[in-house]
Amino acid sequence: MADKKKILLVDDEEGIQLLYREEFEDEGFSVTSAYNGEEALDLFKEDPPDLVILDINMPGMNGIEVLRQMKEMKPDLPVILSSAYQEYKQDFGTWASEEYIVKSANMDELKAAVHKYLDD
Repeated sequence: MADKKKILLVDDEEGIQLLYREEFEDEGFSVTSAYNGEEALDLFKEDPPDLVILDINMPGMNGIEVLRQMKEMKPDLPVILSSAYQEYKQDFGTWASEEYIVKSANMDELKAAVHKYLDD
């Protein structure tokens, strides 16, 4: 059996963390959680993931800055920005991400994006 693909889930909301973790573990992925940008970068350096799902609005370092630093270390890493705010989609900083998905209870779009980058 192949090793599970690793997702680093970065979001300061406990509810989102629980929902996404359960959904993606059910789909056979290994999920590591970070609740802020600094923690995300530490985990990223310790054990680089195969894909990152990244919130934009977080206390301290925002998702755009986290994205920039991760891409400097691993330019080919797929990063999916996930935000409750549609307007960030116009932000120049989000262009470095592979996908920009507005958070919703329907996870089909997010799941499709994850599978697009992680399915062999």
